[in-house]
Amino acid sequence: MSVGAVSRSAYEIATKFDRAPLAYSLSVIAALVYAFITYTLVRGGETARRAALVCCAAELVGVLVVGAWTLADPSAFPDATVWSDFGMGYLFIPVLLPVTGILWLRRAGAGTGDGDGSGGGTGSQALVA
Repeated sequence: MSVGAVSRSAYEIATKFDRAPLAYSLSVIAALVYAFITYTLVRGGETARRAALVCCAAELVGVLVVGAWTLADPSAFPDATVWSDFGMGYLFIPVLLPVTGILWLRRAGAGTGDGDGSGGGTGSQALVA
């Protein structure tokens, strides 16, 4: 999702930014948030888990606000963003992804405790022999 979002927004900014600057700017923000969430999940640890949780919440707020805005005033967005119509053009993945991420990250944070004091982060448990 990150690679696709970054590629799409880079193309849009380079070729047609003047047509719908707000829509394309929001697409760039979404792409950066996806990339950051992916990075934090790969990095692991409690701090990274919390950062990913905050980013998932921000992503969800963005999807809900822009989704409602595009339905209430379609003329405000001459071109669709990844968040338009709650992500309908992307099979609603933009709204499902942060919800799933929040649920997974909360569960992973509650179930960790691998004894190293870091709180785990991604739900992985150390095997103690």
